[in-house]
Amino acid sequence: MTSKRSRSPLPHVLRDRNAGIYLTGVVVSGFGTAALWLAAGVWVKDLTGSDGLAALCQLAMWAPVLAGPALGTLADRVRRRPLLIGVSLLPAALLPALSAVGSADRVWLVLAVLFVYGTAGVVHDAAESALVASAVDARLLGDFNGLRMTATESMKLLAPLAGAGLYAAYGGPGVALLDALTFVLAAGVYAALRVREEKPPPPESGWRTRTAEGARYLWGRPRLRLLVLAGGATMLCSGINGALVHAVVDGLGRSPAYAGVLAAAQGAGTVAAGLVAGPALRRLGAVRFAVYGSALAAVAAALRAVPSDAVAVVCSAAYGVGLPCALIAAMTAVQRETPGPLLGRVAATANTLLFAPTVAGLAVGAGLVELADHRLVLPALGAVWLTAPAVLARRGREACGVVVYREGDEDGYRPGDEDGGQPQPGTRTAHPPASADRTADRSASDASPA
Repeated sequence: MTSKRSRSPLPHVLRDRNAGIYLTGVVVSGFGTAALWLAAGVWVKDLTGSDGLAALCQLAMWAPVLAGPALGTLADRVRRRPLLIGVSLLPAALLPALSAVGSADRVWLVLAVLFVYGTAGVVHDAAESALVASAVDARLLGDFNGLRMTATESMKLLAPLAGAGLYAAYGGPGVALLDALTFVLAAGVYAALRVREEKPPPPESGWRTRTAEGARYLWGRPRLRLLVLAGGATMLCSGINGALVHAVVDGLGRSPAYAGVLAAAQGAGTVAAGLVAGPALRRLGAVRFAVYGSALAAVAAALRAVPSDAVAVVCSAAYGVGLPCALIAAMTAVQRETPGPLLGRVAATANTLLFAPTVAGLAVGAGLVELADHRLVLPALGAVWLTAPAVLARRGREACGVVVYREGDEDGYRPGDEDGGQPQPGTRTAHPPASADRTADRSASDASPA
């Protein structure tokens, strides 16, 4: 039975009603977001002729990630399903305003809307991570997070083409209206979730104290801390690697458009990684899954220095397989081991620690590519990158003695499942408060192990 479910996680995840609904929402909203991600920069470039202002579109959407711990507090203050619906409808209400942008002097409106868009996205991710942990069977979380990654990357492969076509036909406002429509549809999908949530009790402490509680909980759990920091180190190195992609293309003697071929290969690898993430997590455990994935990405990044088309494409695909492993391992562990009332803040803090280093990596890489040959930088980057999985492998096992798991998981996920299936000596378990409820219609018979 175990081997069967390991080979085919998708049917088991989709059999869970809430998991299937969530994935539908991810596909719908992800399509619009991926289309806008490309079109916004092109739109601003066309209006202003400025590469710097075009780059600010990406910064406007990324910048709110730095405020993740504070924004995540909101996900623990209100019911999460209504919050998820609300932060989907907020961008839907703002995006049509971009129809008024027709000249360079109104580009500020694009940047302002994208900043609010990014802020809503941070709150959305925190609420989603917290609600998924209570609405989706704990035994399906690894599979769900992997399939979520697959769905997101699939949209990144498909949506930019649709966005480019729509932009060519109707301009930026057409893409903005498409994205607004996808958010409305996603809100309707989230409204179909069946989840029982109690109203959170009034806070007993101030906003700053509540914000710090999420970071304190994450930092006080050695295994979670190691997984998240290893993921952050992986994303820091990935940012440096990403800044060198055009140098790699130049080294191959190709036109800049060839970067799209490498991006497609990387996306295909990420899709494949998402499909096998759940079975791999069960077989390897979170620590080894993250170690192997990060090491694969490091080696692939180093080998991109080889001036060969075949090597570049294969390395891009391998890089796509390895890079998301540390992210999936870290977020699945956070969802499984954090009490429900804290999960919004802890998830948002983890997201900040995981993704903010990407911005720093891009800045470092942009400087390095001007100072040194990429054929020297990439092998050095790979060597430095390998220290992250090496440290995680050495210290990860020592940090597995304390595991927290959620109520109702007694017949599924247990302490030690994330580390090869065997409980570690001295393991303690702690159940969260009852507010981390399971779905109202869940029964043991339909929660088949994934």
